[in-house]
Amino acid sequence: MNILVLGSGGREHTFAWKITQSSKCTNLYVAPGNSGTSAIATNLDLSVTDFKGIKDAVLANNIELVVVGPEDPLVQGIHDFFLEDEALKNVAVIGPQKAAAALEGSKEFAKEFMSRYNIPTAAYQSFTKDNVEEGYKFLETLEAPYVLKADGLAAGKGVLILNDLEEAKTELKHMLVDAKFGNASTKVVIEEFLDGIELSCFVLTDGKDYKILPTAKDYKRIGEGDTGLNTGGMGAVSPVPFATDEFLNKIENKIVKPTVDGLQKDNLPYVGFIFIGLIKVGNDPKVIEYNVRMGDPETEVVLPRLKSDIVEIFIAMANGSLSDVSIDIDERAATTIMLVSGGYPEAYEKGKEITGLEKIEDAILFHAGAKDTDGKVVTSGGRVMAVTSYGNTYQEAIKKSYQNIEKLHFDKMYYRKDIGFDL
Repeated sequence: MNILVLGSGGREHTFAWKITQSSKCTNLYVAPGNSGTSAIATNLDLSVTDFKGIKDAVLANNIELVVVGPEDPLVQGIHDFFLEDEALKNVAVIGPQKAAAALEGSKEFAKEFMSRYNIPTAAYQSFTKDNVEEGYKFLETLEAPYVLKADGLAAGKGVLILNDLEEAKTELKHMLVDAKFGNASTKVVIEEFLDGIELSCFVLTDGKDYKILPTAKDYKRIGEGDTGLNTGGMGAVSPVPFATDEFLNKIENKIVKPTVDGLQKDNLPYVGFIFIGLIKVGNDPKVIEYNVRMGDPETEVVLPRLKSDIVEIFIAMANGSLSDVSIDIDERAATTIMLVSGGYPEAYEKGKEITGLEKIEDAILFHAGAKDTDGKVVTSGGRVMAVTSYGNTYQEAIKKSYQNIEKLHFDKMYYRKDIGFDL
């Protein structure tokens, strides 16, 4: 079949890499793609939210399956757009419909869903500019640090964790009254701080049944020792060493099952990935957030460990037969380290030539913010490239990634040298 992947990052290059390994894939297209996808697929110069352009491309290229990488098109209703269009309604779309995508599109919606189905999460309240004073009072009832979350999508930057009460009140005003994150912060969720170690769980569902992919842990902060500003992710490890069988059972029974059951009870149509951001508090998992797509850079360590044919899995998800498919996982660990542009996640320069790509051995390069220009691969974003390796242990895999990074270069290249430090 002909397949289209929507997106342009490391996650989408990883999807493309995995899909091309399937005998069921005839032609693969990626929109808009990057320098990594251009080597193994046909890039289409389209925005992921240009639904009309996507429709034209699907019809022109006889595409039968669309895999949605990022959250924006899902929250804007791309799956519904396909179902409501006579010419597109038989094209399979991997990604939930708009009503279910609110699990990521609205922090308040997600919190209310968890509350309804007794899914363990932090205590919270939400506020708008009309009751900002009540927000100040609620902050006074909490212990530091204080967690403020913009309700809507803020490109991964809408969560603030602050140690000072007065600063938290000031930032709440900036978010609600001064629109610090634009429309994303017209409503703000304030929640109790959970102290523990984070990990991510990835679930495939056809709306009825589910399969759980390997866990992963990513590293969000720009600086070593988890310091500095939040980023889209500086590296990831899979599996997570502290996620014992007993702990994984708790995740499945207390979180995954009630989530999938809750989607059905609330009549929220869901064919796709559920990314559950978790924190281990004591010996119990609690949900930090839901995402309605795969994470990045976690995709770069989870999909390389999937031995099964991913297109067969997507077809089973689309036609409601996921329970008939078995998921085969590579026992080895996988790790990925992100190479980023100097200055990221704040201002950074683009267009820097990346050299040494041909010297990589025993590792996989997933391109992210990189593009082809005049026969060269140059930087085009903040997170430029993910270097993924396998190992019998995560330490061995990390070592291989770092050895390969030494062969790569672009001006002001930066990466964290301590991925996995806390394990």
